[in-house]
Amino acid sequence: MGNSARNTAWVTASIMMATIMQALDTTIANVALPHMLGSLNATQEQASWILTSYIVAAAIMTAPTGFLAARIGRKRLFLISVAGFTLASILCGVAQNLSEMVFFRLMQGVFGAGLVPLSQAVLLDTYPKEKHGQAMALWGMGVMLGPILGPTLGGWLTEYYNWRWVFYINVPVGIATLLGIWFFMPETEKNPGRRFDVFGFVMLSLAIGGLQLMLDRGQGEDWFSSTEITVEFVIAALALYLFIVHINTTEKPFLEPAMFRDRNFASSLFFIFVVGIIMLASMALLPPYLQNLMGYPVITTGLVLAPRGFGTMLAMVVAGRLTQKVDARVLMLVGLLLTAYSLWQMSLFTTNVPMSLLVTTGMVQGFGMGLVFVPLSTVAYATLAPHYRNDAAAVFSLMRNIGSSVGISVVVTLLARNIQINHAELGGHLHNYKDLGAGLDAATEALSPSEGTALLQTLDGMVNQQAATIAYLNDFRLMAWVVLLSIPLLFILKNSRINNPVKIPSADH
Repeated sequence: MGNSARNTAWVTASIMMATIMQALDTTIANVALPHMLGSLNATQEQASWILTSYIVAAAIMTAPTGFLAARIGRKRLFLISVAGFTLASILCGVAQNLSEMVFFRLMQGVFGAGLVPLSQAVLLDTYPKEKHGQAMALWGMGVMLGPILGPTLGGWLTEYYNWRWVFYINVPVGIATLLGIWFFMPETEKNPGRRFDVFGFVMLSLAIGGLQLMLDRGQGEDWFSSTEITVEFVIAALALYLFIVHINTTEKPFLEPAMFRDRNFASSLFFIFVVGIIMLASMALLPPYLQNLMGYPVITTGLVLAPRGFGTMLAMVVAGRLTQKVDARVLMLVGLLLTAYSLWQMSLFTTNVPMSLLVTTGMVQGFGMGLVFVPLSTVAYATLAPHYRNDAAAVFSLMRNIGSSVGISVVVTLLARNIQINHAELGGHLHNYKDLGAGLDAATEALSPSEGTALLQTLDGMVNQQAATIAYLNDFRLMAWVVLLSIPLLFILKNSRINNPVKIPSADH
């Protein structure tokens, strides 16, 4: 293996570790959150800020990644980001109260925001264009496996060690990443004269921050009946309008409008938004479904969800080999259909569904999402001018994150409301059965007051379980329709197939 190939391998390994580390932290802390409450003297509502602070900070700081890379160099920005993220992870692990934890998680989000878009831009520049499919397959493994494996790893660490290890696990990965980048990644050309568009950044930050806070806190605050949510919506909408007007009228905007006039890139932003919705929304629904309705312990839940990651990995390998031989739109169509099929199968679940079906649908969904992700990540940049790559990668990651937030917010809100509606309807049906009602009255009269109350509570619990089951299944069916309705937009994409087939390089190359 020559020096150039060896350096490419080390660069790829280093940025893959950075990608997995950042992607993992989007979900790994969710499982550990209940265990943090006692240690940090926090309530359930207060503890939600541990997740919110990271999400909002990461979303806001994703956007200026391209500008910072141009000003100080991509390698230097990467080193600063990894070092800051690793240090913030240590501080999260040693946090003693809620205020410290929220602040350190916010710092994690600030430093970690650029890792995913930077890693994508580095891979696109490291590999020649005919190998971009293979490069995006590698990158996609990190981006998609992180959130999928996060709950499994987080549950295992919390169960057998301590919730603090959810953060400490980043330390060895961060150190190895720093060394790899330091020794093997070349520095990019700097553009110290590039002006920072303060107004554009502030408006975009207000739009993203307002939207993320609204989505994250909307269900708990009962949406627009809350003054806070209304204010956040108005701020987000007004700031987004001012940002769009500004970048189309100013001489040197924060993001170049010409970038969004590329048909493939603009269409890919919509698809990655849909991928974000499905990927994390389904992951937000399945753990509580398995634990609360099917009675699975945390470890078993993690093991049942893990095969989804194997399906994704298999799809990445397949898609990486086929991207240069098959029209990207065909691969994405197959992936979307498989994803929709798996979600439709999930909409037919019961609380007695066999574990084998849970594993199968998870693998099919993981395979489908992986089959969409690789060609999508390739076709997004197929016709885009290379000098837009840093900014485009940041916007691409931002849209995936916003899709995730929107998806989780929508399914959680619909879940809570449908549980109430279903409970009322099912309870109403019970009262319509006079014989059953008379039987219950007779049964409760024959029992002591405490036994009668227990019987009614048991019945109410059974009704609530069925109401919750129906609500979950409705969410799965909704996501299936979202995927199916996005398929016609595939025709907007241009055929990006490159006629020269590419072989996956062996260790000898």
